[in-house]
Amino acid sequence: MSTPRARVVHLSPEVLAALAGGDVAAAEVLLGRPLPAYLVSPERLGVWRRRATQVVETPEDQPWVTGLLVDEDSGEVVGAAGFHGAPDADGMVEVGYGVDPTHRRRGYARAALLHLLERARAHPDVHTLRATVSPSNTASLGLIAQLPFVEVGEQWDEEDGLETVYELDVRRAAT
Repeated sequence: MSTPRARVVHLSPEVLAALAGGDVAAAEVLLGRPLPAYLVSPERLGVWRRRATQVVETPEDQPWVTGLLVDEDSGEVVGAAGFHGAPDADGMVEVGYGVDPTHRRRGYARAALLHLLERARAHPDVHTLRATVSPSNTASLGLIAQLPFVEVGEQWDEEDGLETVYELDVRRAAT
């Protein structure tokens, strides 16, 4: 199976605020495109609230945080992807991605991760790409295993529970 061509479209603070407030119609008008139910579900609301607050409190994070994952050929929104924020003082960025269930098992998560890896590699301040994965998320574990990530520990996430922490030196990673 080939990896589809996908890109991340970053969201303005106005779109993030609309999503955080559950105003899907306003977000779609601002974006000029429909959003899949997956991205505007109650389960995703916490992400949008967190990111909307984050880009107001830390404006330099805005071009890094969660955006729309868009299929470059069809223009369809197939998920969300981005980083948790701008590079930290050690040059680390953490990835996050989610694919609409109707588009899973087609290579979009891999496309998102490769896109984010290339973005990290292109930025001179980024040295480490981090991914945290639930030990029960076999799809993401399989994806992480395809790249030279190294397991560096575990952490407890208030939303997701136990996660295994993986890191990759972006200067050494070849895609």
